[in-house]
Amino acid sequence: MAAAKPVEPLPLLRAGADTAAAAALRRFQLPPQPPRSVRANAIRASPPSNGAGSPDELPAALLPNAARRRDGCRFSLGVDLGEARTGVAVGRGITLPRPLTVLKLRGQKLELMLLDIAQQQEADELIVGLPVSADGSETPQSNKVRSVVGRLAVQAADRGLRVYLQDEHGTTIDALEFMISRGVKRSARDVKSDAYSAMMILERYFSSSGQGAKIVLPKQPQLQSKLLEKSRQDAQV
Repeated sequence: MAAAKPVEPLPLLRAGADTAAAAALRRFQLPPQPPRSVRANAIRASPPSNGAGSPDELPAALLPNAARRRDGCRFSLGVDLGEARTGVAVGRGITLPRPLTVLKLRGQKLELMLLDIAQQQEADELIVGLPVSADGSETPQSNKVRSVVGRLAVQAADRGLRVYLQDEHGTTIDALEFMISRGVKRSARDVKSDAYSAMMILERYFSSSGQGAKIVLPKQPQLQSKLLEKSRQDAQV
């Protein structure tokens, strides 16, 4: 497989601007909310073959970085999947996540590019936004995202990368308000909005300490074992 092309970051969050950006973000973001009760068909993890899927039952090595919050954690890649465009952001939860790029790819090309970008950015997990209703119930779009994420999780596990789903309800509006607060021109918002939505997905993930993130595991036991072993090795580095 050809090497991935270098990713051109979106030059809107410069070094030294994190403090001001974080202040702008706090102006419109609600404080972290406790986990809400959801209907039976709301966000579900794809459980391991032994049936354990909730964060409390996962091995420590498979917990999301935001739930561990230690200096040794690597970066997390935020992903906002769309029909034609996919936004990507990166962060560690120490400073404000950074909008990275917008991909105009679909299918396997998109999935492979996301994994290549994750490795380029030294991320060991992908946080993918899941469209849900205000009450947490899933929508027809949720099924489309799950289909992509299911394939992505198989390829990610083969590289030792974890994949999680994160409620993305309202992040598009959050992204728009944040861009306006940062003075992003209207003409630029349409081009960069997906990357900023991915940034907001990551911000929600970190602000809730990963409580809403649900891991997606491949069904193949050998891939689960490979992922667990790689995650344990990374945790010891």
